[in-house]
Amino acid sequence: MDNKTPAICVFCGSSHGAKPAYAQAAIRLGTLIGERGFSMVFGGGNVGLMGECSRAARAAGAKVLGIIPGFLGRREVQGVDDVIVPDMQIRKQRMINEADAFIILPGGLGTLDELFEVISIAQLREHDKPIVVVNTDDFYAPLWPMLARVVHEGFAMRNVENLYHVVMTPEQAIEKIEQLLGHAPG
Repeated sequence: MDNKTPAICVFCGSSHGAKPAYAQAAIRLGTLIGERGFSMVFGGGNVGLMGECSRAARAAGAKVLGIIPGFLGRREVQGVDDVIVPDMQIRKQRMINEADAFIILPGGLGTLDELFEVISIAQLREHDKPIVVVNTDDFYAPLWPMLARVVHEGFAMRNVENLYHVVMTPEQAIEKIEQLLGHAPG
């Protein structure tokens, strides 16, 4: 993206999920990204929560960069600002490189992969970018005991929970990102 506008990478589902609250959170987050003067990076396409969030961000004035692997571009409707890359690994690396911060909404296996990737490489000190998980309707509640067990069993450092922040709403997520990046709204 550009050096003047901090870019938030949003990881979320390519479907809408089972509850309307998920789409509502995606739309609200996208709106806040634009209203608060951020740009947005995401996995490209025009479907599910990803499409909802990116459309709302664009409508609120954000510059949006979608990064989509070629094989998905043939199956999904591409967004207007999508960049096509060869595969999922390059997609994820490009999103991480373009981002100044990460916000994770509900999603499926790809979203979990992206969440664990940014936490893992933060633990390895490959980045120190803020990671904020929006626990919409307690979607991620089952994950916290598993992460505690990973630490308890000696497979992750004790303070792994210090690498990310958990909030309940898109408003709290944006406020946390603004605080951590020192970004004034607008």
